[in-house]
Amino acid sequence: MVLAALTVSHLLNDLMQSVVVAIYPLLKDSFHLTFSQIGAITLANQVTASLLQPLIGLYTDRRPMPYSLAIGMGSTMAGMLLLAAATSFAMLLAAAALIGTGSAVFHPEASRLARIASGGRHGLAQSVFQVGGNLGSSLGPLLAALVIIPRGYGAIRWCAVGTLAAMVILIGVGSWYRRHRQQQAARAMPAESASAHLSPARVAATLGILGLLVFSKYVYLAGLTNFYTFYLIDHFHVSTRSAQLHLFAFLFAIAAGTIIGGPIGDRIGRKRVIWASILGVAPFTIALPHADLFWTGVLSVPIGLILASAFSAILVYAQELVPGKVGMVSGLFFGFAFGVAGIAAAALGAAADRTSIEHVFAVCAFLPLIGVVTAFLPDLSRPR
Repeated sequence: MVLAALTVSHLLNDLMQSVVVAIYPLLKDSFHLTFSQIGAITLANQVTASLLQPLIGLYTDRRPMPYSLAIGMGSTMAGMLLLAAATSFAMLLAAAALIGTGSAVFHPEASRLARIASGGRHGLAQSVFQVGGNLGSSLGPLLAALVIIPRGYGAIRWCAVGTLAAMVILIGVGSWYRRHRQQQAARAMPAESASAHLSPARVAATLGILGLLVFSKYVYLAGLTNFYTFYLIDHFHVSTRSAQLHLFAFLFAIAAGTIIGGPIGDRIGRKRVIWASILGVAPFTIALPHADLFWTGVLSVPIGLILASAFSAILVYAQELVPGKVGMVSGLFFGFAFGVAGIAAAALGAAADRTSIEHVFAVCAFLPLIGVVTAFLPDLSRPR
């Protein structure tokens, strides 16, 4: 029940994040924004989350805060209400930063609680938890296309209802965590020795390799998530509604792929999943910029499906690499992923202003080739 509550809360949290991205065309028209300003909104959201998450994870490793999840969701609600009331670009940036702060509080502690509630099946638990977030991300464009765009910009304020529901759920999770903290903390930090044979220098180098893999994954996803609708509109001259539905299909594929990576990693080993996910998606990403509208939609599905399977495997691998630091490691990788995505969105937006969306997509297509560095990851555990 706790894992289910965390998954639903993750869905609602990431739904709010996704709605912001999904209404970019509406924001661009309403506030006369450039692609660089669109990227700056993502930067304000993602960098806030990036900088705060490792610090929050480190703090809660030492001093667990059962109700911090509900408090963080309150920040997200405030951000959505400010977004609905925004009258300037500065207010949009402030709203995005508040939403990012809520996400920064939510992810490290929720990831720790998912591990506590896993019953030892850490990969499966992280995948279930992650799929909630990815389902929420995939539903954002659908919510925008069916509810917000037809009713106008002011309809964004109704998204606050979702954050309020998540706060109620998370208060219940906090109560459970407070009652069972000592017992669950013992389960959360077992005597793991998967990385005991590695020197501190090798552990640091391995974390660097994992960071490089996260970089390749999230820079590519930043390009597709933030600018896919613009690419479809500019390149194929489809309607905004049609572009949103294409984005929904891509994000739904990400949600489906997320549930695969964790349990397969539990069974065959996380390194193999990372190999297949990062490097295995390269043929599809390289083909995408050269495809027509039909094949663009078709190719986006395996891209989302394959690429999404990596993060749960990477996160659990890192948690096993640095045992006893679940919150810090989760915050570090969530934060790094969000920060990379935010900086990439700003940089790719500026590049699109100088060149074109088509050029940006063509260059990003080769990022998954960075997956070859997976060869340097040590084997931490035997597959089941």
